[in-house]
Amino acid sequence: MKKTYKIEVDCAACALKMEEAAKKVEGVEEAVVSFMTQKMKVEFAEGSDERAVMERVAKACKKVESDCEIFL
Repeated sequence: MKKTYKIEVDCAACALKMEEAAKKVEGVEEAVVSFMTQKMKVEFAEGSDERAVMERVAKACKKVESDCEIFL
């Protein structure tokens, strides 16, 4: 399943850090972060709980970029 989330990030380098962090989270098959559109597209692994996965994604992103925001 794929889903798109609105995000708030200050620069393209920060968006790349967020993307790399999101890809490492268990339950995420693929993640793409666009600085230009301020969106994160996430493809979830089969059978994963998207809400729980996104909470872990948000925590992982906050670790690498403390002032980023993902609107769940």
